[in-house]
Amino acid sequence: MTASPGNMGIMPKTSARLLSLLSLLQARRDWPGALLAERLDVSPRTVRRDVDRLRELGYPIMAFKGPDGGYRLDAGTELPPLLFDDEQAVALAIALQIATTAGAGIEEAAARALNTVRQVMPARLRHRIDTLQITAVERPAIRPDPPVDSGVLIALSAAVHAREVLRFDYASGMDDNGELAPPRRVQPHHLVTWGGRWYLVAWDLDREDWRTFRADRITPRTPTGPRFTPRELPGGDVATFVASRFLGSDGTGDWPCRGEVILDLPAAAVSRYTRDGVVEELGPNRCRLILSSWSWPGLAATIGRFDADIEVVGPAELKAAFAHLARRYTNAATDPKSRLRFGADGQREDLS
Repeated sequence: MTASPGNMGIMPKTSARLLSLLSLLQARRDWPGALLAERLDVSPRTVRRDVDRLRELGYPIMAFKGPDGGYRLDAGTELPPLLFDDEQAVALAIALQIATTAGAGIEEAAARALNTVRQVMPARLRHRIDTLQITAVERPAIRPDPPVDSGVLIALSAAVHAREVLRFDYASGMDDNGELAPPRRVQPHHLVTWGGRWYLVAWDLDREDWRTFRADRITPRTPTGPRFTPRELPGGDVATFVASRFLGSDGTGDWPCRGEVILDLPAAAVSRYTRDGVVEELGPNRCRLILSSWSWPGLAATIGRFDADIEVVGPAELKAAFAHLARRYTNAATDPKSRLRFGADGQREDLS
């Protein structure tokens, strides 16, 4: 259908108004009709006509009655065209780039979605995305983390959301006789990521205790069990609980050795490389670092990687560990014939 000359100036205005209306409907759940008319600077009748046009395009817009009757963009059976502002489009593209390295079994789908989004972007946004290339560099590992099937993640997440007892086979589950253990029965509470891996935090019904299960080892069974009332996690929140499980040998959240030092470095610089420590700013170029490790020499070596002067606050074991490493490093840097040895009394013995 060809537009008449008299309608040529009306069509762009109508299209722009439809896009504005759609953007408003996406911004909040319910919109009173009078407020939409006010925001668009049109009559309520025009809003009704524009809503009908959007419905014809496939947008499931519901009308609700009442004193403030209006409209709501509902979920439909098909995905209609979506409208994003510039910042939303850039955020979506960045999220998709990150998702291609998430290890959640969605890498290929995320890459295809990113390509689709990029193709429909205006040139100004496409240029911004093309200049922002994200490369995920994983920490070296003896064995790479196994991928997790996206179907497993969806099943676990659904059980968490529905608060239903979950049964599953666990790959490393062997009983005392070396035979495959029976299915686990748990109350799933959270699906989390830690160190590049996915974990299920759950209350084990048979062991009557909290457990964390690697998602890549889980094979869910169907159907799920009855609904349950969630228990309170130890520590009060999932972040504290997960950290306590992975940051300690005794399950209390503390490593065997914990020390405190002051570094001549800005707190912001230290915190970027201190994943599990506590960093407190003491000045523009001075901070306090509280860190834990499996051994005192290991803790001293970890702190020593910062290229800065170190003041040991305590304990005495950490100071001794620094002295121990200093002697070891001194020997490593000198000729074997002139190395120093320290006797049982701590006195230096010249071996030259």
